[in-house]
Amino acid sequence: MVRSVAQPGSASGLGPEGRRFESCHSDHIMKKAKIYIPNKNPMQSGNGKTDKWILEYETVDPTNNPLMGWESSSDTYTELKLEFSSAELAINYAKKKKIDYELIQPRKRKIVKKSYADNFLK
Repeated sequence: MVRSVAQPGSASGLGPEGRRFESCHSDHIMKKAKIYIPNKNPMQSGNGKTDKWILEYETVDPTNNPLMGWESSSDTYTELKLEFSSAELAINYAKKKKIDYELIQPRKRKIVKKSYADNFLK
């Protein structure tokens, strides 16, 4: 078994400019996110757990998996969902981290009051 071991010193074979790498630091990648209140679970009758604001990153570069046809991405930010107690806190976080964001306001529910007797009106 032959192992190659890097030797200390300069790599003259790379030329005068040497190696160049593109930075993948988070400051150089433009991140986009959406801030919203999630819909309530259809199995819920009450409004519990609908007071949290979610900051969710959007997929920058989605690709299709050739085997299964699923959408996939190498961007691990899409796996994050950050919870905030108010929209202002989520917006301040996005501004502090220089994240492009879209604020999605919740829609108001229309509540139609009915009585049981209304089922039998013609």
